[in-house]
Amino acid sequence: MSTPPPGHGYPQQPPPYGHPPYPHPPAPVRRWWQHPALIITTLVIFPPGGIALAWLSQWSQTKKIVATVLAGLWFLTPFLGDPPKDPKDDAKPKPAVTRSATASPTASASPTPSPTPTSKPEMPAVVGKPYAAAEKAIEDLVVRELEAFSAYNDVDLPANHANWIVCFQGPDAGVKIVPEYANPNVHLVAPGTKCPAKLYTDLHPKPTPTFDSDDSDSDGSGSSSSSGGSGSVGTVTPGAYCSTPGSTGIGKSNGALYTCKGPGRERWRR
Repeated sequence: MSTPPPGHGYPQQPPPYGHPPYPHPPAPVRRWWQHPALIITTLVIFPPGGIALAWLSQWSQTKKIVATVLAGLWFLTPFLGDPPKDPKDDAKPKPAVTRSATASPTASASPTPSPTPTSKPEMPAVVGKPYAAAEKAIEDLVVRELEAFSAYNDVDLPANHANWIVCFQGPDAGVKIVPEYANPNVHLVAPGTKCPAKLYTDLHPKPTPTFDSDDSDSDGSGSSSSSGGSGSVGTVTPGAYCSTPGSTGIGKSNGALYTCKGPGRERWRR
């Protein structure tokens, strides 16, 4: 008698060796960030992000390590400097550069003038020249204006003295001057007037006053006279009182001759 098939009134018995496993287990679902193209692109463009995606992917352990090493080298390459120089290269003798003893001259269209060192200007010689010419020659070299004075103490310098002649100058001719600090000056005489032998002299020297040995006095105005009779008493003040009628004197201001006379009380009159 044959055994009926399972499910027909007889309970089904499990096989003695158990159920066979599935030939292929189900593969895990791959996310969008685990796509190989995305991971490789990120490894090239932004290595740190690509390394993170590589370790989150379904790649094997070996692939993850290789991708990490390559991406790290790619990322660090720009930061690596030049390789250290081999000290042996410096020890090698370098060929000496030899220059030709004679160089062929090259003609230039316009020679360049050599610069001349700046030097202080010299004071020009202006003695014997009119003031106008001296002023132009000196003021072209200095910053300040030329100062003019009369060469005689008793002669006043007029406002218009362009044709007056220079007798003395300062600084002397040929002296080095500093344009910013030089203070030039000249002393002049009228045209046709002889220059004095030295500065601070009078054109009309005053006569030396003479006094009697017996007595001499001075009036309240400063004029002096001799008490021994008429005679020259030296310089006097015109219009001042005098004590000796008939005495003569030279006026202080103009060098004219004055006489001690009236009318009224005696005064120095012309």
